[in-house]
Amino acid sequence: MKIGLIQYNPIWENPQSNIVKIEKLLQLLNEKIDLLVLPEMSLTGFTMESRKFAEDLDGISTQYFIKLSQRLKCHIFAGIIEKSEEGIFNSLVHFDKDGLIAARYRKIHPFGYGMEDKNYTAGKEIVVTKIDNVKIGLSICYDLRFPELYRLYAKQRVDLLVNIANWPVPRIEHWRTLLKARAIENQAFVIGVNRVGNDPHLQYNGFSSVYDPMGYELLSVKDEENIFVVDLNFELVKETREKLPFLEDIRLISDR
Repeated sequence: MKIGLIQYNPIWENPQSNIVKIEKLLQLLNEKIDLLVLPEMSLTGFTMESRKFAEDLDGISTQYFIKLSQRLKCHIFAGIIEKSEEGIFNSLVHFDKDGLIAARYRKIHPFGYGMEDKNYTAGKEIVVTKIDNVKIGLSICYDLRFPELYRLYAKQRVDLLVNIANWPVPRIEHWRTLLKARAIENQAFVIGVNRVGNDPHLQYNGFSSVYDPMGYELLSVKDEENIFVVDLNFELVKETREKLPFLEDIRLISDR
């Protein structure tokens, strides 16, 4: 499966301008891909103006990615500020290659240190989506610090874990280490897509990365704005788990 990672510097709280930036980056893409992955809150940056930018199916972000997936004939994972009757959510939405919404993951762990928990409702469910026969577990940024979430995905034997983020420079080594750890402990490919540049509060240097089921780094890119393509062979997940059947020994202990 060929997967494109968009690492870019979004213009703060300006969806229309960010669509223009993404379109320019897409001109650099010279091969057919199966999946395109963008950073968290893809068209706004990590804004706490949740009520201002929250949208339903008619929103600018949702409509753009529906049309883009249809045009590219590929799946897209994008960060959407989602408005619903249950609240406002920091969501990762899977648009399939026909422009239909195949899955929607709502961030389970809002970032309390950054006041995200005061502006967004916490999600309650893990989400496993599929592209062909590949099972994919979804997560967003701060979720990465909570390995319990990923063990639930491992119990479902996902092949790929995806995390989209706005993870800043001061804690970037945590990002890199945790992505690698999630790959090793769950014997799955892990993709982390981060942003670069600056917002009014923080600086970002990317390090969008891909790790294989043994924790080997396949991609890691600092600072550069571009679309980076990896070609993943998911037979490696099966081979790794058969050779080293560590997941068979998981014992999840409840704290209740």
